[in-house]
Amino acid sequence: MKKTFSDEDLVKNLSLYYMNRHLKKKPIEKYHRQIDSSPLHDREKYRKKSEILLLNAFMHHFPQVQFENLTCESPDFIASLNGKSVGIELTEVINHLEMKKTEGLMNKIFRQSEILLEEENTAKFRGVYFLEFRHLHQDDLLEKQNEIVQNIYKSIRQGRPTGFVKKVRKSPHRRNVFITHDFNIGLFDALASEKIIDLIQKKNEKYPYYDHSVDECWLVIVSDMNSLASRYSFIQNLEELNRIESPFHKIFHLENLCGNLTYIKA
Repeated sequence: MKKTFSDEDLVKNLSLYYMNRHLKKKPIEKYHRQIDSSPLHDREKYRKKSEILLLNAFMHHFPQVQFENLTCESPDFIASLNGKSVGIELTEVINHLEMKKTEGLMNKIFRQSEILLEEENTAKFRGVYFLEFRHLHQDDLLEKQNEIVQNIYKSIRQGRPTGFVKKVRKSPHRRNVFITHDFNIGLFDALASEKIIDLIQKKNEKYPYYDHSVDECWLVIVSDMNSLASRYSFIQNLEELNRIESPFHKIFHLENLCGNLTYIKA
């Protein structure tokens, strides 16, 4: 998956997935240890760990899959399945491009608030906090970061919302303080099939440069439902995906929260 993650995005992704009750923990932990023992730079290790976590739901659909090379590029991973060597190229489809920058700013603010609470008393405030906000715009995130951090800090510390914070909901967590959005998906939050088709066409152009020593190369397109920018409630004009042409042997769209898998090319 060729994209730039901020450190905040990476830490958030890892923490969110560790909390996922559907996580296939044994293989994930094994793959993370393999990534940790590789010569990759720490930032690349975070990226690879985040990517393999995006494929957690994929492993529920293909329980026989065994990842053989976790640190390669083009494709992102090489796995074995039913006696075949399979290259897996992973990419995320962004549904709300305008939200991507906003989400990055929010993650930075969340991390600053987490640090304040952990420095004061990690044991007392340990938990997962889901926040809703009122009248919060991107300009506020840029110009009022300190105020928003203090609002979050006070809301969690006092157990009631204040300032920009509209609502706080807490769940237990055994490790540390973790703050995230309270995700509310609208009933009519559509993901246009054209966005998926555009991604496939871009990957088609890069296909000749992939490692062709594998028996098959699969493209897995993920909607990261833990991300404000990626989430959706339904795919619009789903039938359009049946018309796509591609050199990839198989193409899937994966929704990683409930694990819904759409076969685009099987």
